[in-house]
Amino acid sequence: MASYDKAIESYKKAITTAASVAASVMLVRSVVNELVPYEVRDVLFSSLGYLRSQISSQHTIIIEETEGWSHNHVYNAVRAYLATRINTNVQRLRVSSMDESSEKMVVTMEEGEELVDMHEGTEFKWCLISRSISADPNNGNGSGQREVRSYELSFHRKHKEKALKSYLPFIIATAKAIKDQERILQIYMNEYSDSWSPIDLHHPSTFDTLAMDQKLKQSIIDDLDRFIKRKDYYKRIGKAWKRGYLLYGPPGTGKSSLIAAMANHLKFDIYDLELTEVHSNSELRRLLVGMTNRSILVVEDIDCSIELKQREAGEERTKSNSTEEDKGEDKVTLSGLLNFVDGLWSTSGEERIIIFTTNYKERLDQALLRPGRMDMHIHMGYCTPEAFRILASNYHSIDYHVTYPEIEELIKEVMVTPAEVAEALMRNDDTDVALLGLLELLKSKTKDASETKAESKDANKQTEENKDDKAMENKNDSSTDECT
Repeated sequence: MASYDKAIESYKKAITTAASVAASVMLVRSVVNELVPYEVRDVLFSSLGYLRSQISSQHTIIIEETEGWSHNHVYNAVRAYLATRINTNVQRLRVSSMDESSEKMVVTMEEGEELVDMHEGTEFKWCLISRSISADPNNGNGSGQREVRSYELSFHRKHKEKALKSYLPFIIATAKAIKDQERILQIYMNEYSDSWSPIDLHHPSTFDTLAMDQKLKQSIIDDLDRFIKRKDYYKRIGKAWKRGYLLYGPPGTGKSSLIAAMANHLKFDIYDLELTEVHSNSELRRLLVGMTNRSILVVEDIDCSIELKQREAGEERTKSNSTEEDKGEDKVTLSGLLNFVDGLWSTSGEERIIIFTTNYKERLDQALLRPGRMDMHIHMGYCTPEAFRILASNYHSIDYHVTYPEIEELIKEVMVTPAEVAEALMRNDDTDVALLGLLELLKSKTKDASETKAESKDANKQTEENKDDKAMENKNDSSTDECT
């Protein structure tokens, strides 16, 4: 019992001593902050830090929020990375949200808290420090205080090489991946000739929800994933790091949805180029050079959005004597567009996707279609049974229904677009009612197709009869002439 009381007494003394030391430190720090000029104070603290580093086996890297008046990107990367490493050992947390309409919250360390992270078997300790320093009166901020926040990374001195060459680069790469995953995509439109206007892109289309053949869908995904990993490959073979896709097929077959799915998959912004708003090749060049890397250029309905002059016709016009009207004419030409797609200007950026869409592939100039310009041609066809099942799952969360066999047989017989099927499925929240409505639509299309086929057959028959009658008349006329 006596030993227990003695231990308690020792513990109380230790607590009292620690509290006294802490109070003394706070008092000294307060006096130093009040009486010692900030220049002298910085030198003093730096000297103490140097002395401590020589004695201790621990090394520390300081990562401040700002460098001068510029943001320190390493600080932001560390903040994003540590937000994914918060654990139950951290007692005090800071929670924030940048958008009141968003449910996503950012959880970070509070000042003074420590967090231990393991990397490749090595322990690294983080601490968030915040201190107030006097503003420099020479930059016009008067004698006020400003807060300086920094992360301190501590580790054993033998791991200094790993911290600088492995751990910190790993953090920066991880933070970049987090940023790419969470950032809001944008879609740019060209207005007033050679300028882009961006708005946020919140299109929900993904490859999971896209109603198309699974093999075709997977081939597109594989092609995109292979493209973004081949920077060194493109450099080695001496080609611009870009990829061209031609989407063709009837209206309503999902071309725009596929573009959005590609953007969401790659986390690329979209540049929607309206060629009718561009007045010359020089304006087109300024627009295209103004695009960022890691982006998708889209020209929809390229066959009818503008009258692209054939290069041969352009060459003939150059050789011939142009009228005054022709001399004043300066339009976007096929050659001007091709110069960006596959010419010298194609190297003005990298990691870019170029997408042309058309309802009529046969109308396009062959110069646009060759590999190196449009590398992958993707036919967006009418709805298939597989696409129907994806749409039914998207809109009604079902995998099977008693009407499936009949619907799928009709879909094989008639031409119905995914957009038409989706519209039928959206008309009612009741699955039975919606599918019966789709069934009626397909039956109606089957009937119309049969009637159209019958009318066409009758018309062809009538045409043949008219030809026979005409032939008979010609024969009779010929016989009459011979008799005469």
